[in-house]
Amino acid sequence: MKQEEYINRAEENLFHVYNRFPVVFDHGQGVYLYDTDGKKYLDAGSGIGVMALGYGDPEYNCILHEQLERLIHSSNLYYTPQLAAASEAVTQVTGMDRVFFTNSGAEAIEGALKTAKKHAYLKNPKAGQKIIAMKHSFHGRTVGALSVTGTEHYRTPFYPLMDGVCYAEFNNLESVKNQLEEGVCAIILETVQGEGGIIPASREFLRGIRRICDERGILMIVDEIQCGMGRSGRMFAYQDYGIRPDILTTAKALGLGLPVGAFCVSQDLAQTSLVPGDHGTTYGGNPLACAAVTASIRLMRQRRIPEHVTALSPYFEAILQGMADRYDFISSYRGIGFMRGLVTTLEPGQVAARALEEGLVILTAGRDVIRMLPPLIFQERDFDELEEKLIRVFDSFR
Repeated sequence: MKQEEYINRAEENLFHVYNRFPVVFDHGQGVYLYDTDGKKYLDAGSGIGVMALGYGDPEYNCILHEQLERLIHSSNLYYTPQLAAASEAVTQVTGMDRVFFTNSGAEAIEGALKTAKKHAYLKNPKAGQKIIAMKHSFHGRTVGALSVTGTEHYRTPFYPLMDGVCYAEFNNLESVKNQLEEGVCAIILETVQGEGGIIPASREFLRGIRRICDERGILMIVDEIQCGMGRSGRMFAYQDYGIRPDILTTAKALGLGLPVGAFCVSQDLAQTSLVPGDHGTTYGGNPLACAAVTASIRLMRQRRIPEHVTALSPYFEAILQGMADRYDFISSYRGIGFMRGLVTTLEPGQVAARALEEGLVILTAGRDVIRMLPPLIFQERDFDELEEKLIRVFDSFR
């Protein structure tokens, strides 16, 4: 069947919520995707940061195949060996004390918000449950997650959302202080803003937020759904700042393609927030998802993926600096690790479409950023190929 036929079939039945590119991917191997016509694409998007170990990893696939044959689901009314292993792996790698498994990043955010609100309620039912979020942030598309997403056009069609949310400027500590008032129970932020334009938090800002939270008894919620799991050069980006959040959210590469997320909390917070009956999920933490989580963490640590990202990041940076030097329509680059963006006056969606013609998958962020989240197994030769393809793409816009 031709790609056009697959696309027409899908569009006859799908709720049109995505503006998909006209490509039908069939399979992947290593750092490449292949469409149904056999065309090969270098993947610098990794399924929006999910496929950190690329495609077709034999060890990961074997682990999931074995679990598929053993047990897929049993519900959270019971324990499984996979749940025990995954919970231990996550608490060890995050440095947090307790974990709740979800199906997605948005659900991890929902759980984090509920935890903060319940904690505030138990402290003082009349004190309020206000939350400070960051402008240009992105935390998901469910009602709670959307309420703390600091981009107005995402929120406007869905008002009224969760009340008690105000927005401060990212990397502006004074802006956060200006939003402080009685009843604030939590501050939520991404260590690296993803959809907002690939903007890392400054050391002063993140440490300042931690200090404010400690001084005022406010919870610090750190969203590492996109920037976590090795992408920054540490397993979690916040670990490079000398702080620990009260609540951490993670997803995407946590399951390497299996739909799974999690929110993690400190021991004290676990004892003073949610209790049985407050929260739940049918699929979250099922044996298959937990097998994927344990495999993801074990393989990344065994293969020293964060160290590899740190070692190759300067090579990646040099390529992006070369793009900025070469083209007038690229003003700068930014980001950390294997999470990078080129700031451009071109329309990013048009660049991404042109890249597909050249056999390259890239992403966009905001209105002026070309986003790249390559698999964390990229080697120098893969970055060389990325550079060659980007040059051909950008040359076509001259």
